[in-house]
Amino acid sequence: MAIDYDAFERRHIGPSHAHEDFMLAALGYSSLGDFIGAVVPENIRMQERLADLLPSAMTESEVIAQLRAIADENEVVTSFIGGGYYGTITPPVVLRNVLENPAWYTAYTPYQPEISQGRLEALFAFQTAVCDLTALQTANASMLDEGTAAAEAMTLARRVSTVSDAAHFLIDHAVHPQTLAVIETRAKPLKIAVKTFDPSQGLPEGDVFGVLVQYPNTYGEILDHSSLAQSAHERGAIVIAATDLLALTLLQAPGEWGADVAVGSAQRFGVPMGFGGPHAGFMAVREGLERSLPGRLVGQSVDAAGNPAFRLALQTREQHIRREKATSNICTAQVLLAVISAFYAMWHGGDGLRFIAERIAKQSNGLRKSLTDAGYKVSATTTFDTFVISEVDAKSLVAKALAAGINLRLIDSSRIGISMDETTSGKDLAQLRTIFECKEVSGESVSFGDLSRKSTYLTHPLFSSYHSETAMLRYIRTLSDRDLALDRTMIPLGSCTMKLNATTEMEAVTWPEFSNLHPFAPAAQSRGTRRIVQELSDWLVAITGYDAVSLQPNAGSQGEFAGLLAIRNYHDSRGDSERDICLIPSSAHGTNAASAVMAGMKVVVIACDEKGNVSVDDIKAKISEHQGRLAALMVTYPSTHGVFEAAIGEICGLIHDGGGQVYVDGANLNALVGLSQPGKFGADVSHLNLHKTFCIPHGGGGPGVGPVISKLHLAPFLPNHPLDVTAGPATGPGPVSAAPFGSASILPISWSYIQMMGGAGLTHATSVAILSANYIAHQLGEDFPVLYVGEKGLIAHECILDIREITKTSGVTVDDIAKRLMDYGFHAPTMSFPVPGTLMIEPTESEDLTEIERFISAMKSIKSEINEIISGAISHEDSALAHAPHTSHAMLVEEWDRRYSRQCAANPAGIDQSALIGRRGKYWPTVARIDGAYGDRNLICSCPPVESFA
Repeated sequence: MAIDYDAFERRHIGPSHAHEDFMLAALGYSSLGDFIGAVVPENIRMQERLADLLPSAMTESEVIAQLRAIADENEVVTSFIGGGYYGTITPPVVLRNVLENPAWYTAYTPYQPEISQGRLEALFAFQTAVCDLTALQTANASMLDEGTAAAEAMTLARRVSTVSDAAHFLIDHAVHPQTLAVIETRAKPLKIAVKTFDPSQGLPEGDVFGVLVQYPNTYGEILDHSSLAQSAHERGAIVIAATDLLALTLLQAPGEWGADVAVGSAQRFGVPMGFGGPHAGFMAVREGLERSLPGRLVGQSVDAAGNPAFRLALQTREQHIRREKATSNICTAQVLLAVISAFYAMWHGGDGLRFIAERIAKQSNGLRKSLTDAGYKVSATTTFDTFVISEVDAKSLVAKALAAGINLRLIDSSRIGISMDETTSGKDLAQLRTIFECKEVSGESVSFGDLSRKSTYLTHPLFSSYHSETAMLRYIRTLSDRDLALDRTMIPLGSCTMKLNATTEMEAVTWPEFSNLHPFAPAAQSRGTRRIVQELSDWLVAITGYDAVSLQPNAGSQGEFAGLLAIRNYHDSRGDSERDICLIPSSAHGTNAASAVMAGMKVVVIACDEKGNVSVDDIKAKISEHQGRLAALMVTYPSTHGVFEAAIGEICGLIHDGGGQVYVDGANLNALVGLSQPGKFGADVSHLNLHKTFCIPHGGGGPGVGPVISKLHLAPFLPNHPLDVTAGPATGPGPVSAAPFGSASILPISWSYIQMMGGAGLTHATSVAILSANYIAHQLGEDFPVLYVGEKGLIAHECILDIREITKTSGVTVDDIAKRLMDYGFHAPTMSFPVPGTLMIEPTESEDLTEIERFISAMKSIKSEINEIISGAISHEDSALAHAPHTSHAMLVEEWDRRYSRQCAANPAGIDQSALIGRRGKYWPTVARIDGAYGDRNLICSCPPVESFA
């Protein structure tokens, strides 16, 4: 076969054609086509070739040239819009060494903390910065954005408040409008009554379980909320402050005036606006609420040697444990962005942040005084960064500013908003004075009176040690060396699709034409980005066989919620409001059940049969039992058990006959692209994980994009946005994310991937992913039984190895195997999901045969160690498996008292199968096995105060 050396496809797909033939021969097949024909049920196979539905593949250089042309369609204009999105300067040392560094952006969620200490330490610093600035005890490791963080705070308040279920949730009338809209979307299916109010007038009458204020508010006003907070507490309500971390360097912290919860966005801590995202939202809570905090929480524990070590605490994978009783469907964070914000805080330190904030306040109030002197009616009180001009011809002035290359915020026909930020220059201010025909006034220091900040913050040495580029560069490198990411090794996680995130795909993300756009700038300024949104949408529709898509959801969990919300609203539109039962298989992703509850549905669990398939008989029984109330079935395809269920068409038909809709979770789409289309085999709606199948990197646990995609009859109920009529249908339920197009700045990644692969390349990638998974299952099957297989003894793109019998006979657990794999330089497969006591492996199409064989060799070597335990040659307690992982410090002890050799511990058999692999170098975990229970009992989630070092 002739090789196209320019084709991106051959660089993305790891195995060569010769290696494909080798794996096929091992499985007993002569061609890839014959193999796929045996794996994928005929009744769901695509009738068209994907190559005929998508543009022809481009080379990498052609895609970069095309992206350059598209970027030129955008117009980057100096923004004074504000409203939650601000210009910022990403420190170049952080831009190059974190945002553009695969050691950081290809890492996975830190479920294996021993090989995640670098990003966990950075997240611990992020939590510390948020706690310090908000003066609240505990912060999480980031939320998806400010709007969804506020919505999560509302549901937290509802859970912990003892006020009656009929109580209202009150929202500041001057909250950012996108935040209000996201809260209203979330509140409606939960039957939470939301009311806006004016905080300056105190609390209205009636029962209240929660109060949210914007501080400073969207118009720049800074109100003293201490009396309001006291009144709310007397009435049993939780007080939430939506706030700005940079403003809090100058203003009294929410925790100091009585807030129970603080939420917001860390975007202006070094993360570009990016047309709306991705950005790290944050949430911090007072003492007593930490165990109700949604999302990820990094805590400090100890390892087996008694040394401090970081891990995820408390809510880790809550959805898989509590399912429909979960307090949130958030299963991820915005780790990469939170890490950038943490390094930004370290780079500037407390004094540096205050200097930036004081400059902004001085600029804002200086211009405000200039305008006042010129006769304009301007906000009367001292502001931080934002003020409003009223009683003007707003449209004319906005147009005049735009002609000068400046975006102002059009509030209404007579009001304009102006917001300063870190990037505001003297030249910008001079232009504004020209536009408004006012004179410069001498700048003065700004005081906020009683609301001026008096407490200290960021006093920990972490925030005063890395102010030189040399120090910061070395610290970033030190942390990245503590992690094991995709740039070092295969990450064989089932259900998570850790594939190549190609450099060419990533290149455009940091171009200013994409990264410096404000999400609410005039639409004409974002033609290029909107073109990417439209073309990517069209391609996803073609790939899946659906009819309409929204790219707004900024995580898979939010895509789930949006899809179920579409089903809920569809039934309501037909007068079928009584349909509230959502059937979910017992094997489903844990977020499924939590999302269903958020959409106002009741979860009924469907059993799986002995082969791992969804039980058709149980579905029939549940449909009959809940006749007239069936709303939906949520099912993952291929199944969460890693097999293609031949009955999927029949199952969809049964649900439709029962009056319900079919939601297919798109987590496993990497086994379908080019082979089968959910929209054609009976599904009504799905979410897609662009951070899985379509190459957006996981970033250590975020960012993600989780588009919702549906058939035509559900299209009117996809998300929309009050600030952008082009973002969705007028009949939509409102936004599920703060920005109209969610995490728009990373959409060029998936656009590039599809454009470079073309339909034929995508189909080939899917086929190789399935082939590699079956090869691993075949090679390991004798040592570790494969739990579920399809009708012909084959699996889909992932396999489940059953460790339960091994555990019974040897005492070796999945945790032991996961930790021992670290000694071989591997990240563990997915543990105990969807079946406790198992390992789920997904190689993806990007891993070449050398790496696959290295993994197989490591697993076989581990099995030989297990066999020694079973034979009695060594006890489990004395084995390398029980003590793994092994650090360099453990190897250097003078007296080695283990029952196995140092060589066995650090350089086990099978680790160096060739000179090529040997030159890779040894990876050393920096901590020994971590005691998770200790960390939960002794919860430490931020750096200790500097006084503790005295």
